[in-house]
Amino acid sequence: MAAEEAAEAGLSAERLQEAEEEAAKNGASSAGGGEAAALNGEVGCTKVENNNLSVKAGSEVETKEERTELESIREPDSNVLGVSSDYPREKHLSIQRQLADLEKLADLNEAEKKPCPLCPEEKFKACYGHKLHRHLQNLHWKISVEFEGYRMCICHLPCRVAKPNFVADQAFSKMGAHYHCIICSATITRRTDMIGHINRHVNKGETESRFITAPAPKSSCEVLKEADTDVQVLPNYFTPQKTDSYFNPKMKLNRQLIFCALAVLAEERKPIECLDAFGATGIMGLQWAKHLRSSVRVTINDCNENSVTMIQENCHLNKMKVKVSAKEEDNYEALGDGEENTDTIEVTKMDANVIMHLRSFDFIHLDPFGTSVNYLDSAFRNVRNLGIVSLTSTDISSLYAKAQHVTLRHYGCNIVRTEYYKELAARTVIAAVARSAARCNKGIEVLLAVALEHFVLVVVRVLRGPSPADDSAKKIRYLIHCQWCEERIFQKEGNMVEENPYQQLPCDCHGSMPGRTAVVLGPLWSGALFNTGFLRRMLFEAVQYGLDDVQPLLKTVVCEAECTTSKNFSTHSPSDENKQEECGVYIKTPDMLAESDVVPGKRKNNEVMRNVTKRQKTDNSAEHPAFYYNIHRHSIKGMNMPKLNKFLNYLSEAGYRVSRTHFDPMGVRTNAPLAQFKTVLMKHSTPTYAGGQTEGPLQLTEDVQVGDQLQAAADSKAKDDELLEEKKSGDAAAIFAEDCPTHCAAN
Repeated sequence: MAAEEAAEAGLSAERLQEAEEEAAKNGASSAGGGEAAALNGEVGCTKVENNNLSVKAGSEVETKEERTELESIREPDSNVLGVSSDYPREKHLSIQRQLADLEKLADLNEAEKKPCPLCPEEKFKACYGHKLHRHLQNLHWKISVEFEGYRMCICHLPCRVAKPNFVADQAFSKMGAHYHCIICSATITRRTDMIGHINRHVNKGETESRFITAPAPKSSCEVLKEADTDVQVLPNYFTPQKTDSYFNPKMKLNRQLIFCALAVLAEERKPIECLDAFGATGIMGLQWAKHLRSSVRVTINDCNENSVTMIQENCHLNKMKVKVSAKEEDNYEALGDGEENTDTIEVTKMDANVIMHLRSFDFIHLDPFGTSVNYLDSAFRNVRNLGIVSLTSTDISSLYAKAQHVTLRHYGCNIVRTEYYKELAARTVIAAVARSAARCNKGIEVLLAVALEHFVLVVVRVLRGPSPADDSAKKIRYLIHCQWCEERIFQKEGNMVEENPYQQLPCDCHGSMPGRTAVVLGPLWSGALFNTGFLRRMLFEAVQYGLDDVQPLLKTVVCEAECTTSKNFSTHSPSDENKQEECGVYIKTPDMLAESDVVPGKRKNNEVMRNVTKRQKTDNSAEHPAFYYNIHRHSIKGMNMPKLNKFLNYLSEAGYRVSRTHFDPMGVRTNAPLAQFKTVLMKHSTPTYAGGQTEGPLQLTEDVQVGDQLQAAADSKAKDDELLEEKKSGDAAAIFAEDCPTHCAAN
């Protein structure tokens, strides 16, 4: 067929003969199953059938042959660029299931020398079977990359054109070793890069091989359920760097705390506009809209297009209407006639700073990956008065003093690892929040601060005006921390320089220990971390909506805010629950609104009833003490310390306020000084060798009593020596006066 076409084109006899040979060669290669082409690493590009051959006149034939040869060399790259991703191809020679399959291609024979099917002749010369077997096993098979039962062995064939190296005005194109991807047929040089390349395919759900011989089932999105809300997520959803739709099941407690805070705010004013600035899968905003319904107008934002698509799909999965907008003028999706937009969620694709600058919200939640300090200025710029800003910080390595240079860079704060490092982290975040709010002429009242294993959650109420901003800024102080006994105290207010800052510490470690014993930490938030009224209302909302996981934590935090034990835990009366004072501001709830005559429809009357003078709380004794002590850190060596609950009772009987803390399961929050803390602990500890677990007052041993007697004797001896010296000096003065009466009289 090719010969006839060439004859019609007027070719010479030589050209006609070459065309016939080429056609015969192509036919043999296609009929033989592509064995010769497979040895060169090219199967798909040399399948040319006889009926598709068309030879043209003159130089066009040579040009076409050269182009075919070039395409056969760069087959993997051309597959990626020119072939559809769904086009089935035969796998590359270097991709095999077993080592025996690779040896079959080499056709091992002890009598003859055979070349390596994955190495060129100049790299590895033909050798006998035993040597070739070791070569295939050690050089190709052992350093392969495994995926779904297949091994992607390293290939040294000229499949990948490397960049030329210019040495002494000569160009050398060195063919490097590489791997062939089983999914997209890309060529990767390093093994670690190949593993990362395969993992990226898996994280995106692209696990189906595009080769005929390596089929794999399509990966479907997994549907998870939390708090009656369904969300679909991609594979590997729990790794934020690997997927766009990040969903962490361990943050369920964090989401429930934020929901309770929003539910409390929804009781104060209706409707409220709330923003989830980093939506990811949209699980948090969906829970808000599904449970609070008409009380909230939810906006879920994310700057990633794939995440926005996932949020829209999750909204439809939960039967929510979606309003997709990049601008405020966009309309809702098609709604029925007369249908209300009560269950409508607005989904936006913007940068978080942009949307918070453009619009005002009553409730803003920030949950970026890492620190949230980059978004605080935008959050406080347009948040409404008496609104709430909550932020979750997951950069625990820096907040928990594992990367102190990062803490200084992000928060402008110097910290060290202490026994109360979790509360130190919470006060570090609140200090950054207070500074950002003060720059916008706004003050804050801390409603809740929680620091657990994976996150630090801070919820604050915004108070507009320069006076609240000044009051919040005054609560940012430095902390003096003793590195020997872990005693700590905030520096006094004022700008005067202290001659001896160690005098502010209650301990005397500086006098008894050599060198510098204390460090200055901060600046930190020195105010309260909790608001008891707000926390009790959060607990009420948690019970009402059946959030069982968060109720024990809220009860612990309420006891910690009141600095009482769980035995003394009691609920407020209904009248007290409806009345809440925060920073001198009385918050109205719906029950109070029903008793007063207000004009409906006006937000000011429905929101707050302020005190005219905006007075601050003068009774600071009710606030919980700052920081806590770890009972294990201050236990006495060789002594059995009492049980924690009994120790709390002992401190309470001694006249101190005491409670447990959620920051540390073995922590004790008390207003007792560290010296008194240790005294009570020692008093009710028992020696390890006497009495076992029996608890009671500590009886001094005979050695201790003898030591006290020796110390008393030494003190009395020192006093006698002082009296003797004074007597001697007095006698010497009298003798001198008798010898020189004239001189003494003159004086």
